[in-house]
Amino acid sequence: MYSSTRLRAYAAAAVLLAATAIAQAQTALPNVVILATGGTIAGAGASAINSATYAAAKVGVDKLIAGLPELAKVANVRGEQVFQVASESLTNDNLLTLAKRVSALAKQPDVDGIVITHGTDTVEETAFFLTLTVHTNKPIVMVASMRPGTALSADGALNLYDAVSVAGSKDAMGKGVLLTMNDSIESGRDVSKNFNIKPSAFVSQWGSLGMVVEGRNYWFRAPVKRHTMNSEFDIDTINSLPAVEIAMGYEGVASTAIDALGKSGIKALIHGGPGNGSVADRIVPSLQKLRTDGIVVIRSSRVPDGFVIRNAEQPDDKYDWVVAHDLRPQKARILAMVALTKTSDTKELQRIFWEY
Repeated sequence: MYSSTRLRAYAAAAVLLAATAIAQAQTALPNVVILATGGTIAGAGASAINSATYAAAKVGVDKLIAGLPELAKVANVRGEQVFQVASESLTNDNLLTLAKRVSALAKQPDVDGIVITHGTDTVEETAFFLTLTVHTNKPIVMVASMRPGTALSADGALNLYDAVSVAGSKDAMGKGVLLTMNDSIESGRDVSKNFNIKPSAFVSQWGSLGMVVEGRNYWFRAPVKRHTMNSEFDIDTINSLPAVEIAMGYEGVASTAIDALGKSGIKALIHGGPGNGSVADRIVPSLQKLRTDGIVVIRSSRVPDGFVIRNAEQPDDKYDWVVAHDLRPQKARILAMVALTKTSDTKELQRIFWEY
């Protein structure tokens, strides 16, 4: 028979081996930081049947992580609460704060990927801003949910699991900022919210980059527009953003909004017109005056898919206007703000809209 001393020694060795195995397993896993900003993924409804009626930005990042123990199987995860805001209320200062934190984390050798929880209403805008301004090849993955975690059909847990899985994957490196929603991996540049109450709300008109199935990535295409490491913009040198506003075009539109915005101190105006960025004849003089006053005029389209063709519908060369290519008005505003930190020359701005 073994002595009690020997048994204790065996037990101690077993504990040491187990601890070593756990430590080695943790060391082998990627290190992913989750930055939380609020949104539906941190929301709560009054009951389990409330999938569309709820309060956003209620659950902190620590509770989100604690409620999904499966994350420990795919990455060493830690969280930071950057702010707790419903995304429709985010400001330019919030964008700058978030992007600078992402940039700082991306420089750390002990960080392999970054996940950002966000509200769905403006996640596409934040994703594009980070795409343009953060210099890193490490995966940056936006994630959101269409339903709060208290709902019967909550989608946030799987979306977050997928986001952490993608952020820790070597095959996600160099693909720019991504969004994981409803099993899909979307480009942060291309993705838009097309439905306001369904989990399949987010689509990219040029198609998804891939899918996540049971923690494995399947890629089908890669982005070709300039982004992250290949961007000429760097959040580390941007401390403020110029004022850029949007005026929508519609049947019966008057120049009231354009005239008022022109007097508000803006540096550029995005006109979200119907069709091919069409502009009603009665508001052309107001847009021309804006340009004469030094305000950049950018023609975008309110149509979900397609792109604006230069010098079609309007003589852009003659008026010295810029066209937004395939960017919807809200994304054209993001690029305009970033681009105007470098230049106000319309030829340069048009180049930027073609390339990004």
